[in-house]
Amino acid sequence: MNFNLPDLRAFVAVAKLGSFRAAAEELHLSQPALSRRIEKLELALGVRLFHRTTRKVDMTTVGREFSHRANELLISLEQSLIGIRDVAARISGEVTVACIPSAVRYFLPGILKAYHERYPQILIRIIDQGANEVLTTLLRNEADFGLNYIGTQEPELEFEPIMKEPFVVACRIEHPLARKKKVTWSDLAAYDYMSVTKDSGNRFLLDLALTDNPTRPRWYCEAQHVSTLVSLVEAGMGIAAVPRLAMPPDGHPILISVPLEKPVITRTVGLVRRRGRALSPAAQEFYNQLLALAPGVKKKKAVF
Repeated sequence: MNFNLPDLRAFVAVAKLGSFRAAAEELHLSQPALSRRIEKLELALGVRLFHRTTRKVDMTTVGREFSHRANELLISLEQSLIGIRDVAARISGEVTVACIPSAVRYFLPGILKAYHERYPQILIRIIDQGANEVLTTLLRNEADFGLNYIGTQEPELEFEPIMKEPFVVACRIEHPLARKKKVTWSDLAAYDYMSVTKDSGNRFLLDLALTDNPTRPRWYCEAQHVSTLVSLVEAGMGIAAVPRLAMPPDGHPILISVPLEKPVITRTVGLVRRRGRALSPAAQEFYNQLLALAPGVKKKKAVF
């Protein structure tokens, strides 16, 4: 038949996103070029694949059936290529991950480096957003998967936990609290304390856990993201309670993490993806590497 792989990719992109505009942006094509590829595929197959109106694009019955087969074909082909070591270094493509900012600075770099060394031609796009925005991005199909600490209650999303981490006190190494093995929430009241704003999902977790705690410290400064709080602590502005994931490993020349108790507050971080949606082999491989390299998680065999 007179069509090629780019024509098939164009069809799968439109079927997935439900929009010629969005598909053209994802494939880095003009809309006329994308339309020509779809028309070429329809001509080769002798059927209409989409019902086009000025407002939306719907697949025909044949189009819906063909989309499953086309997607399986592309995944099978990419899986075969990505599994060949001599070919892997030349595979191109994109993987988009929506990620909470607290995981970007210290957790992701090592995993990104390992993935890039194996697949140097694949573009990895990190969308660093707040927890709620990560879910919105996934529901809009604007990312392959996400790294988040919320999402278990969303019926359209799957949440696979990879680690449970405590909140700790972030402070500089010369701070009086840095000499303690543990601190309580009441210990924080004597020092300049900073917190995330009410827009942060982390603030919701803290507020919920400390509802009946009369010794919760008052804060003089707020920031939207935990990573910003850590930067303010490093600059000597005070202390903050932050997830352990946002802090550097032990031995940092400036910052130290002190265990925080009474109460101990934790959050569960996991990988979030659209329910029932198959990832591309490139995205699945990155997903598997996050599972395998995450602290305290046993390595899993890649499943496509």
